Amino acid sequence: MIVTLTANPSADRAVVLSEALQPGEVQRALSSREDAGGKGVNVARVVSAAGAPARAVVPVNAHDPYRLLLEDTGIALDLVEVAGRARANLTITDPSGETTKLNLPGATLAAAEAAALTAGVVAAAEGATWLVLAGSLPPGVPATFYADLITAVRDRWGSKAPLIAVDASGEALTAVVETARPDLIKPNHEELAELVGEDAAGDADVLAEATRRATALVPGRVASALVTLGADGALLFTAEGAWRGRAPKIQVASTVGAGDSSLAGYLLADLDGASAPDRLARSIAYGAAAATLPGTQAPTPADLPPGPIAVSAFATPLATS
Repeated sequence: MIVTLTANPSADRAVVLSEALQPGEVQRALSSREDAGGKGVNVARVVSAAGAPARAVVPVNAHDPYRLLLEDTGIALDLVEVAGRARANLTITDPSGETTKLNLPGATLAAAEAAALTAGVVAAAEGATWLVLAGSLPPGVPATFYADLITAVRDRWGSKAPLIAVDASGEALTAVVETARPDLIKPNHEELAELVGEDAAGDADVLAEATRRATALVPGRVASALVTLGADGALLFTAEGAWRGRAPKIQVASTVGAGDSSLAGYLLADLDGASAPDRLARSIAYGAAAATLPGTQAPTPADLPPGPIAVSAFATPLATS
């Protein structure tokens, strides 16, 4: 079982244009769609679509239209009642696949609601193999929310606690890495640089810089790191070594949710007992499949690109000191 938390859910609205986005102009859309979004929800949708057990913990108002979108996904849900409504995220994609995103802030989560959400996640984590804490934090909760939640889960379940993956950025991810030692983090290249206090904008060699940054964290502060690089594939760092996987050539429809699908693919492979290189390959395949679908659709095994994903080791085992 994979349990996910989406602390700051969103209704994801995707608009496809017939030509490049022209700021300040009136343009007609070719199509649009709306999906129940949020990173944890996306991960649960992909896992469920592959036939594996998943459950999503989501704070939601009983009268929020987002709840209908969420229930329409068919995934197993643990809903925590809150007063505010889910935010809306707008994605605009042009014919070349260029994506523009407008992410709105979520509703403020009161202290009592945050406590109820924590209790809901701790309860849902019973018997799970993985717990995924994913996405931004809503206003009203401290940057340490994920880190504190990891502590609460491990305190409650001890040796039976699930492995914990965190897909976040900024202060929330920093707090997790500083105090909670997650089993897996999934930053992209820019988020990894931010995590170690650097700027990736001037990187001439992304592979070398990502390796340097990740090996400063793995395995001392983070058990493993899956670093997504978009069209350049992804990197995986564990205590045993590091691997690079190359992305297949695809026709991009929307990159929204591709990173979430990458994480889901990794976790699905782990449930199957796959090796590190195979976990990385499955991750890249799912991320690529998501990018070929419009909106925030969850790829299924039938959507995966044909042919093997090229994965190679490129570093010796990482130091444990």
